Amino acid sequence: MEKRGGSGVVTSPEVTGALARRQPVVALESTIIAHGLPRPRNLRVARELEEIVRKAGAVPATVAVIDGVPRVGLTDAEVERIAQDPDMRKLGYRDLAPAMAAGVSGATTVSGTAFLAARAGIRVFATGGLGGVHRGWTEVQDESADLALLARTRITVVCAGVKSILDVPATLQRLETLGVGVLGFRTGRFPGFYLTDSGEPVDWTVRDAQEVAAVMRGQDALGGHDCALIVANPVPPEHELDRALHDRVMAEALAAVEREGVTGQAITPYLLAYLTEHTRGASLEANLAAVRGNVALAGDISVAWSRRQ
Repeated sequence: MEKRGGSGVVTSPEVTGALARRQPVVALESTIIAHGLPRPRNLRVARELEEIVRKAGAVPATVAVIDGVPRVGLTDAEVERIAQDPDMRKLGYRDLAPAMAAGVSGATTVSGTAFLAARAGIRVFATGGLGGVHRGWTEVQDESADLALLARTRITVVCAGVKSILDVPATLQRLETLGVGVLGFRTGRFPGFYLTDSGEPVDWTVRDAQEVAAVMRGQDALGGHDCALIVANPVPPEHELDRALHDRVMAEALAAVEREGVTGQAITPYLLAYLTEHTRGASLEANLAAVRGNVALAGDISVAWSRRQ
């Protein structure tokens, strides 16, 4: 039986049972299904990611809003709908209440997924790359809603750093200001989404899932304000995008943004699409390699956390 919490969030029977028994659960975002990949590959990847979680010994909980109902844990039919419906909205945290009121369906971004997963009682969330501070912030003051949401949400996010189209040093400074912890998984360097190394260091390195779970336990023991813990997991070196190609195409993409007057929320999808096209799909393959690794690690962390609980 589905469970509707006091928050209005509906959890699937499988997720409800796992949480009740304190078994490992991993939240997965749905924007990669609806907006991040071409059809029909997006549906295959969605099912693949859920299977990676299961192989780690955890329960997958893909998050989305279906007909105005926030859902944590989707049926296969619902995953298929997310993948195939061209009118699926893209929902961040601020969009959730209007989507509920309007009865619309949408795929959740990092901020929307993290919020709904935490409300359902899930502690571990896997994604590709976080949003962050945009380049040219001093002029446009454009910053992803991911950062503020993570600063007030107790959830562990496994990611490949922040998208390399962003201002990585400024994003790390912002995370420090907000009090969001950052761990490098087997690395002392902050990953750059498509690249194993963004050029920026991290202050703390962990070696395995058990160490991450110990840090999570430390968060709870200390109390204080709720905030996320970011586990920065580099894309495997053999799958990273060629750095020279990345830098060249990124410079061309930024120049195209200026030339064509792309602004606001349109910048990120424009740049990502430009990279995919002008690297002949290599950036997309690096993205998928990073996501797969993050989902597998999130499964291991969730299992380690469940055992400590």
